[in-house]
Amino acid sequence: MATYTVYGIPNCDTVQKTLKWLAAHKISVQFHDYKTQGITTAQLKKWSSQVGWELLLNKKSATWRALTPGEQAPVTNEKNAIALMAAATSIIKRPVIEKDGRVIAVGFDEKRYAELF
Repeated sequence: MATYTVYGIPNCDTVQKTLKWLAAHKISVQFHDYKTQGITTAQLKKWSSQVGWELLLNKKSATWRALTPGEQAPVTNEKNAIALMAAATSIIKRPVIEKDGRVIAVGFDEKRYAELF
């Protein structure tokens, strides 16, 4: 049986919507809370190699918008993006869903979820 892990923060509306959708469809998941459990640079590199750092870095987030232009400017490559995401986990697009160690979805997309699950 596949193991699904949902990565995010519990008070995020998108994460809550995802968890409710999965529960309604009787999909069992493990939840990984960035705030209490953190996320490693190695994990971020692994995800980045699978889906690209540009997808993982949420430039629409309040965390990104709160950065000064000087703090945002160097985030033009994977190395700098991963360093920022490791330091400020709220800037990672949520949720990230893994199945057996591979990223299968980033963000909430009900149509895509229906295809995946």
